[in-house]
Amino acid sequence: MSDRKKQYIEGVRDGVPIGLGYFAVSFSLGIMAKNIGLTPIQAAVMSLLNNASAGEYMGLTMIAAGATYWEMALATLITNARYLLMSCAMSQRMDPAGPFRHRLLMAFDITDELFGITIARPGYLSPWYMYGGMTPAIPGWMIGTALGTLAGSLLPVRVVSAFSVALYGMFIAIFIPPAKKDKVIAVLVVLAFASSWAFARLPGISALSAGTRTIILTVALSAGAALLFPRKEEVTGE
Repeated sequence: MSDRKKQYIEGVRDGVPIGLGYFAVSFSLGIMAKNIGLTPIQAAVMSLLNNASAGEYMGLTMIAAGATYWEMALATLITNARYLLMSCAMSQRMDPAGPFRHRLLMAFDITDELFGITIARPGYLSPWYMYGGMTPAIPGWMIGTALGTLAGSLLPVRVVSAFSVALYGMFIAIFIPPAKKDKVIAVLVVLAFASSWAFARLPGISALSAGTRTIILTVALSAGAALLFPRKEEVTGE
């Protein structure tokens, strides 16, 4: 079996639970899309091209409020600004000699979960592994949105709310294993939770958008960890 095929299969394997989680979470997104007048096809195309829960929720909220295209674009950009940091982190782990097209294709679907499973792998990041993760993730998000739009408001509110629990379980599954192996990561996880809670309540800072607060915390905690606990570069034969 070639290395590319092996990487792709491993990506599909790790991406299946993500796709299932996306299916559950996007179902409620589809219900919201139905309530503001989108058709199942429109909602499916939206999720196919914008695989971002917070960004799509923001976009739908702006549509419901009758916002202009520029207002919607700006609000979505701010909400999804954390992906800029993820893109920078991934670009530093890519093979410098690799084709530029892989960077573009990988950038199309950088989500929190796909970023988590991809960045955790040692050595250079394999685009084929991420393509494997994207294979079940993108259809899961798109189909879930379309079916949610079809269901409309037929399901009870409690049932719809229960769907979102799967995403939190997915986050836990991503950061708990490395935190158990590395005390620095474990401390950073605790600090991230505490800081996020404090930022959402402190005067002034709490007025910032959730995306902006996430960027500030990410930069501050990662910079602090890099200064206090620098990691030695791994020497590979590549």
